[in-house]
Amino acid sequence: MSVPLHVTSGPYAPPVAARELTAVSADGARLHVEVHGPADGTPVPTVVLAHGWTCSTAFWAAQIRALAADHRVVAYDQRGHGRSPANPLCSADALADDLEAVLAATLAPGEKAVIAGHSMGGMTVFAAASRPAFQEHAAAVLLCSTGSSRLVAESTVVPLRAGRLRTGLTGRVLGSRAPLGPVTPVARRILKYATMGPGSSPAMVEACARIVHTCPRAVRHAWSRVLDTLELDHAVRELRMPVEVIVGTADRMTPPVHARALVAALPNCIGSHELLGLGHMTPVEAPELVTARIRALAATYATVKEGA
Repeated sequence: MSVPLHVTSGPYAPPVAARELTAVSADGARLHVEVHGPADGTPVPTVVLAHGWTCSTAFWAAQIRALAADHRVVAYDQRGHGRSPANPLCSADALADDLEAVLAATLAPGEKAVIAGHSMGGMTVFAAASRPAFQEHAAAVLLCSTGSSRLVAESTVVPLRAGRLRTGLTGRVLGSRAPLGPVTPVARRILKYATMGPGSSPAMVEACARIVHTCPRAVRHAWSRVLDTLELDHAVRELRMPVEVIVGTADRMTPPVHARALVAALPNCIGSHELLGLGHMTPVEAPELVTARIRALAATYATVKEGA
């Protein structure tokens, strides 16, 4: 019996897409893409969602469910994640290629959408920032729980003082090849400690655990090596469209130091939100707030697209 890729009931169960398609990236990688939204031709703005490391489109279930009534919502699985097949090429440039492919497959020429990226999804945005296709389509950006460099060095998953020892141990933990195994009570506690705030509900933890534990360990390891050496500080300055930044104050994966650096470097940062006591999984831990920020950006900056 196969293990579900996500929870199948409750607020974090992903809704059925209005349409599914495959976008093909520059190197031939095939990307699973979902389109949600009104099916009656109602003119609506478009939102594109890019998930993080070890996650999938299911991570955005709460946002998709809330926005699809009056937005066209495009969500895709990063290569090797969810229903996108694994590919030997893992790099920041590949992430940018993939986002460009998704934008080309789902948006009309010149159409402007809000692009929201969580964690590695935010890093995807940085990698694509100077690409003509990204600049053509990105009306505004929401960055959730992300950083552009020093990801391992700044992580506080290992509870030691900053320094070479902590950085080395963190790299080993995050880059482990060990299988995560089934979602057990111990596994939930570990995931909650590493990626979520102490007040996260059991439903939130379960939703994230189901997604993360289904990421293939080879994919998890390969992308951990990319994140270990990521250096995209220069790319942040290419995001000249309006950008908002969200981070949890209890984020151990990408602590607030990253968000503050982004706010300082962005040419057009229009909002910064530090959410007290929340961890790394802000779209799951604060679904209403994240949805509201996406909705506000879309209302102000996105162009209108006929329904899905």
